[in-house]
Amino acid sequence: MIIGICGGSGSGKTTLLKQLSEKFVDLNPSIFSMDNYYNPIDEQSLDENGIVNFDLPSALNENKLTADLQRLKSGEAIVVEEYHFNSPPDLKTYITIQPSKLIIVEGLFLFHYKKVFEALDFSVFVSVDAPTQLNRRIIRDEISRGYKREEIIYQWEKHVLPCYENYLLPYESVADFRFRNDENAISDFRALTEEINRYLSMTNVREC
Repeated sequence: MIIGICGGSGSGKTTLLKQLSEKFVDLNPSIFSMDNYYNPIDEQSLDENGIVNFDLPSALNENKLTADLQRLKSGEAIVVEEYHFNSPPDLKTYITIQPSKLIIVEGLFLFHYKKVFEALDFSVFVSVDAPTQLNRRIIRDEISRGYKREEIIYQWEKHVLPCYENYLLPYESVADFRFRNDENAISDFRALTEEINRYLSMTNVREC
């Protein structure tokens, strides 16, 4: 079973991925992060002010991403260069992802990349209000990425919001489950795991 988690920046995709991997730890799920497929910075598109825009589908190596996911799905282990923001180009770390009966995929363009979406058995769209997303992004980018607040706001308005409106929001209605990452998160997580358990049982991935 391949579960796909999509949602805007700061919506809580990674947190939900971790919660699901802990919930289904007995299946030793494979964790596939689309962040590991960003193209080098010198291949990224620039906006009208010469600022790198990481929030475009072209920011990722779609062909390699799709090929690796298909290999993992077919039962092959894959070796991936792990993505670290601001890491020197000569400092590379690699991780090996082993195949599993349960694969969890997380990323911005999960639904936009047609072949990736077609590979999913169950899709989840994570939603939360925009102010919460922005606050999370500010905290993350100031602390771990060294951005100034004005830079974060610029990216939010010029890159992040257009990305969400053009490449994520149009696909919300096609998701199998909409996860509300707010005061409904606990009840939604319970409902989500019930849905996944039902699928696992139907497909004999495991007895539930």
